[in-house]
Amino acid sequence: MELIVVLHNIRSTYNVGAILRTAEGFGVLRVILSGYTPRVHDKTLLPHLRDKLDREIHKTALGAEDMLDIYSSGDIILELKKLKKQGWQIVGLENNIENVPIFKLNDTKLKSNLSDKVVLVLGEEVNGINNSLYDIIDLFIEIPMRGQKESFNVSVAAGIAMYGLNNN
Repeated sequence: MELIVVLHNIRSTYNVGAILRTAEGFGVLRVILSGYTPRVHDKTLLPHLRDKLDREIHKTALGAEDMLDIYSSGDIILELKKLKKQGWQIVGLENNIENVPIFKLNDTKLKSNLSDKVVLVLGEEVNGINNSLYDIIDLFIEIPMRGQKESFNVSVAAGIAMYGLNNN
């Protein structure tokens, strides 16, 4: 499976770094940063701000930020539409959503519903994927939970999802 990962409105530089490191480990083709997700090597920032963000992201990315194809999108909806036209399936990682079909990552029916070219969309740490992206998402997946908590940290969830998608 070919995989692109979208980080939309992720607040924490440490989560961004951890996801970049995991994405590199799984051979992700590209990571797209959008919304207010902190950018790595952002030339639009003043040097001292760019250096601060780069240092924070590097703490958890440990160099993966320099090994990946990382793209910054100013219009994620347009970007996702382009990818769809190129044959990519848009998959949202979400939980606790209503009125939207959602597959558990370990559902045996998931494999037959997945393309060989997947864009995995990750949303904000607390509120998840912005509702404005729901219409463009082809399929939602969730990670089955056994404990009392309703969700994992976004970087942990990203790793579980990447692993699950690669093994489906």
